[in-house]
This record gives sequence, structure tokens and C-alpha cells, in this order.
Amino acid sequence: MGDLINVLMTGAGSPGGPGIIKAISKNNEVALHVADMNSNAAGRYLTKYFHLIPGADSDDFIVHILNICEQLNIDVLFPLVTKELFKLSQHKKDFELIGTKIIVSEFDDLSIANNKCLLYKHLKKINIKIPDFSIAHDVEGINNAAVELGYPSVPVVMKPCLGNGSRGIRILDSNKNKFELLFNEKPNSLYSNMNDVLTSIGDNQIPSLVISEYLPGVELTIDTIVQNGILSTLLIRTRDSMHNGVSIAGRFIKNKKVEKYICAIVKSLPGLSGPIGFQVKQDKNGDYKLLESNPRIQGTSVAALGIGVNLPLIAVFNAAGKAYIDRSTMKNNIGFIRYYQEAFYEY
Repeated sequence: MGDLINVLMTGAGSPGGPGIIKAISKNNEVALHVADMNSNAAGRYLTKYFHLIPGADSDDFIVHILNICEQLNIDVLFPLVTKELFKLSQHKKDFELIGTKIIVSEFDDLSIANNKCLLYKHLKKINIKIPDFSIAHDVEGINNAAVELGYPSVPVVMKPCLGNGSRGIRILDSNKNKFELLFNEKPNSLYSNMNDVLTSIGDNQIPSLVISEYLPGVELTIDTIVQNGILSTLLIRTRDSMHNGVSIAGRFIKNKKVEKYICAIVKSLPGLSGPIGFQVKQDKNGDYKLLESNPRIQGTSVAALGIGVNLPLIAVFNAAGKAYIDRSTMKNNIGFIRYYQEAFYEY
């Protein structure tokens, strides 16, 4: 490894890509290359070096990435795309042979952390508090699980075991006014009811779903950095405003109970590594319970720059085996609002 840390970041066109590029580019000890399967990815126009790559489902994905890393002497591979994580985790040793460290968790614990059903089962087994839940594989299972949780008297939540971006998630609430949903809520509202959901499914085969207790309270996002199985960084932020499942406004807060809760979850999965995100929400008694985990860096994690913490750079330096010296002063009582910004190009 030379003086510079050569980094290849995939997912340059992902929602969080441009912000993470800007965060990494704040340090002149890093030479950043970015990649995406889309030749017109937004991140292409924010850096000097761009590489077109196949999607994670492609048979030559690993070979293609290996070739880029070997040709460019890449020290750290920083994947942002969830689908890429699993293939890369299985080939970590191939990359280490050419001197490239991947910011990714071990495959077994990665598979648990990315699957809501497996994660809930794992945490229940070791008595870590989670929402009441059942797993459904068909329409009968959905209905039975919901009734067991108190539906239709109380709302319940339906989520695919494997999914992201709020796809397939619905809050089943029989008391929600359809007129209000139609005219006073945005069309991306997650609210529905059992009849509408079952009608939509029809005779189609469904993925495995977790049917869980509805948590009515405050929702929080937790950004962490895990190094060698040890949680080294933990930041908590509120989710004050959302757009298509992405947090666009919030405030950084302290909460000792949430910190202890997340530490217990991380400790139970020693194969986790790098940036790991979590969402928790308060139940009717005010206790925070896990909604899901994201075993990769979260796009909104760059909001931590506002309090003087550069999470992407910490992850890069950790992977490179270097100490990251942050000369910023940690700030308190900071909120954030995210907004769109354009990148211009000639065609």
C-alpha cells in the first residue's frame, strides 16, 4: 500500500452514492474510484474516475471487479449495493490475495442481518426484545398471523423477509379512513387493510413475510461502525421526515437505552463488519424495538458530517488498517434536512 488509499466504491448511482462520494473526497489521503452498472449514474460526474460494471446478478460480476481492483491496485472495496454484498462476502479471500480489503460482513451473519425473519428469530432465541411477530408464506398465513396479533382491533405490519426501499411493506389498519388516504395522504402511504392486500395478491405466489406488532411511537435510525466484531462508533438520529423510505430530515440525539440495545444486537452477530445501520421504534409502552438492520452503510449516514463525524472515511481507514485522525469537533444539538442537488454533463 502506498501513501494514498486507493478506494473503489460501487453503487455510484444509488440514492446515497453522491453524498458518500463527497464525504470520502474530503480527505486527500484517499484516491477514489467509483463504479456503477448504469453508465449515466449521478456519481460518475462527481469524481475523476468512473468504471462501468455488470450487475451483481451477472456471472462475471466478481471477475470484472477483481480485474479492476488488480489493475488499479485497489486497497479498499466499498460496496453500497445490497445485492453485491453477498457475492463479495463469499469471495473476500480472492480479493485479499490481490491486496484488496472489502468492507463487508461475514456471509453467515450478513445473511441473518439482511433478512428480517432470520434476524427476528435469532434475537428471539437469545431473549433480545423485538416486536411480537409471526412468519407467513401464503394468504392464509397472513390472515392467521394478523388475527393472532389482534387485527382488526389493532393495526399490524406486513414486511417481506427480504426486501428494501419499503417494497411490500404495509401497515394493515382496518380503522384507517379510505377517503383520508385518497385525498389527504400522499400516494406512497403504507396504510392498507387485509381485504385490499389479499385482493392484490390474488392467486400469485408471495415471498415469505413477517407479520408483526405495530409500533406507534418515535422512530430512530442508528448508524454504527463495527471493527473486528467490536462496535466502535454509534450515532442515533430521529426520522422526522421520510420520502420513499429514505430519511430526509432528523436530529442527532443521545439515548443510553438504545445504545445498550444496539450493542447487544451487534455482539450477538460477531461476523458483522464495517458500517451497519439499524431502525428502531417505540412500542405502546415507550420501549424501543428493532424494525430492521441494514448490513451496509446507509445513505443518510453522511448527515453525521453536520456533527463532525465522517462515517464513510472512518470505514475506509479501518479497512485499510490506518488510524483515521478526525480534527473536527463533535457537535451537539444538530438537526439536518436533505435536498436534491444536480450534476451537469455534456452529451
